[in-house]
Amino acid sequence: MKIIDVKVEVIHIPMKKPFRIAFAVQDHSVNVLVKVMTDEGIYGIGEAAPFEPVTGENSATVLEVLKLFKQGLIGMDPMNIEGIHLMMDRLISGNTSAKAAIDIALYDLKGKVMNQPLYKVLGGYRDQIVTDMTIGIDKPELMAQEAKERVERDGFRILKVKAGINPADDIRALTLIREAVGPDIRLRVDANQGYTVNDAVRVLKEFEKIGVDAVEQCLPWWDMDGSKILRQKVDMQIMLDESIHSPVDAAKACKMDAADILNIKLMKCGGLYPAEKINAIAEANHVNCMVGCMLETKVAIAAGVSLVAAKSNITEADCDSFMYAVDPEMGMPGGFTIEGGVYTLSQKPGLGLDLDF
Repeated sequence: MKIIDVKVEVIHIPMKKPFRIAFAVQDHSVNVLVKVMTDEGIYGIGEAAPFEPVTGENSATVLEVLKLFKQGLIGMDPMNIEGIHLMMDRLISGNTSAKAAIDIALYDLKGKVMNQPLYKVLGGYRDQIVTDMTIGIDKPELMAQEAKERVERDGFRILKVKAGINPADDIRALTLIREAVGPDIRLRVDANQGYTVNDAVRVLKEFEKIGVDAVEQCLPWWDMDGSKILRQKVDMQIMLDESIHSPVDAAKACKMDAADILNIKLMKCGGLYPAEKINAIAEANHVNCMVGCMLETKVAIAAGVSLVAAKSNITEADCDSFMYAVDPEMGMPGGFTIEGGVYTLSQKPGLGLDLDF
């Protein structure tokens, strides 16, 4: 089997409302779909969801890089996933969402060749997973109202609350959210690099009283030393996200005892192949993982939830972003069903999506 063509399509994803985190506000996303085609008529679909503050890319750069990759891919065996990653890494450093798009398409194709759903190709541990729902930064009262709706109307049992701009507002928002949703809903916080070490220690002590499970990326991405200090100062799980792009980053964080949980994102690390490496490194060091997401369609979300379902060491999921879109399905039926935060994965081959272009 040989790759004979690579097609791309740019998609614009308007959101239901602007989504605010510590360092950005988004009201839409511009992503790139990829179709890797073979001489046997089997194809795979992938997606790039670039985000400049994290991956250093946008849709225009992704398109240029995919042109470069296409030259190298033509004639290659799509099952040679390691060889294709080596080719992409030799051609250009970084550009991880572009690499993830090719990677996801290759795994979709592999599942189709094997006639197995992707979660079984990757490990097959379970066919259901639970995701959280994210509450963006807003006035604390509005955040509490949204949290209550997500729990009572939509059935979510885990909420991830964005923070990191104003510590006093963060404490008030979490206090109001806890009051609104009650004691049985799990809460975690994502500060998106918004705190200093001193601020983080002070704020996290207050979060302890509120019953927050975990806090994600309190400090700038480069400050793993500070993250280690936080683990020693507070009684909750410390998660790293923007600090973890590669298996090398994961090894460094584990060696330094800088995290209890690592947040794997396919767009940060370059796809499922390096994501499996990150999880293996974490597992060998008794560190659990979560799979998160950028603003993605069901293509990349299906890949992410398949990885969660495949691995026992990946204990958490933050794979909710497609639900922020005005049209979450976007003409992409299949892949999974979701009810109250519980994903049930498709048993169809590959990503399980009924999608072609």
